[in-house]
Amino acid sequence: MALSISSQRPVTDKMKIACYCQHVLGIGHFHRSLEICKALAMHHETVMILGGPEVSLPETDVRFLQLPGLRMDENFSTLIPCDSGMDLDRIKVKRKDILFDFFTDFQPDVFLVELYPFGRKAFRFEIDPILNGIATAELAPCLRLCSLRDILVEKKDTKKYETRILNILNTFFDGLLIHSDPEFIPLEQTFGATDRITIPSRYTGFITPGQAPVPQSNGIRYNLQLSGEDKLVVASIGGGNVGAELLQATAAAAQLLQEKEDIHFHLFTGPYSPPALQTELTKYTIPRLHIHNFCNNFPEWLQAADLSISMAGYNTCMNLLSAGIPALLYPFAQNREQRMRVSAFEECSGFSLLEADDLLPTTLAEQILRKLRQNREENRVDLQGAMKSCELISDPNTWRSKKL
Repeated sequence: MALSISSQRPVTDKMKIACYCQHVLGIGHFHRSLEICKALAMHHETVMILGGPEVSLPETDVRFLQLPGLRMDENFSTLIPCDSGMDLDRIKVKRKDILFDFFTDFQPDVFLVELYPFGRKAFRFEIDPILNGIATAELAPCLRLCSLRDILVEKKDTKKYETRILNILNTFFDGLLIHSDPEFIPLEQTFGATDRITIPSRYTGFITPGQAPVPQSNGIRYNLQLSGEDKLVVASIGGGNVGAELLQATAAAAQLLQEKEDIHFHLFTGPYSPPALQTELTKYTIPRLHIHNFCNNFPEWLQAADLSISMAGYNTCMNLLSAGIPALLYPFAQNREQRMRVSAFEECSGFSLLEADDLLPTTLAEQILRKLRQNREENRVDLQGAMKSCELISDPNTWRSKKL
């Protein structure tokens, strides 16, 4: 069973925190966890453990432990090394040893695990030994918390999935942080066994970077030499592993709208986008169409924009709610997650769903003109999840009772 609070090491004002985050396709999981770690690092010694494809690491008080990289294949069915010359079994052994040695030496007060056991089952080879080591006192005792996003993807065998989750969660964890606002997306909407969770569960609100100051947003428009009457349309696809068709359709729609001299398009490919996508997009030689690589100040672009066209990942949607701008959102088709998220916010935001048929250039151009006539929306969603997570993690009394 989960360790009782009394059996855990006494918590001091400044703690040592280890946050495990494994991204395998996009970069949303990394950025969401990073915001939590940045908030924690303002008060505690915080190490973020990474093991996915290479990402750009910011200058921050957070320390990083990079494990040899693993990712999922194109069919999302099996693990493969990020370095194609490496052997999978050897990498798994090496990662497991590095992680166990780190916990032996660092002896954290808190172990924050992103998504597992609700997801990342393929990584239980290295997570379970840590959880078992803490439970059996082979490793130093610490508070074990699961960090969970708003929506879980659907499973073929729901009962088997729920049973496995509950067995691990209720046995090896001391608490659950749900990074959502239950007024809009409660956990029970995608996890039917919520009432069988026996450890304390806490909603944090959604995770989003701090809102960009207005002068920075205006600075982008100033640098682009845009007047108050000009319309800035920003299109993006997150990490860039999927969604190329959305940028291609936006470029084609921009070509149809090139006579609209007040509409300016800025398209952002992702860090994992193939070089061929950038080459293809630059073939559209339109004066007010600009192609960029992924940037680290994207929330500031959204603050400056009049319309966003994007996928509907967690981080993108939270940034859009913070900016309050109208948005055309094209959900990832492989599972229900992104479509559900758009639906949850349609009534309180400027979100509109894009279907595959809407990517026809003429249809998308019409959608763009329609959305550009809409005004910004005042946000009504709790977006303070990073600081709230820090407050909950820092207070041991949080985890003494099952429910707030």
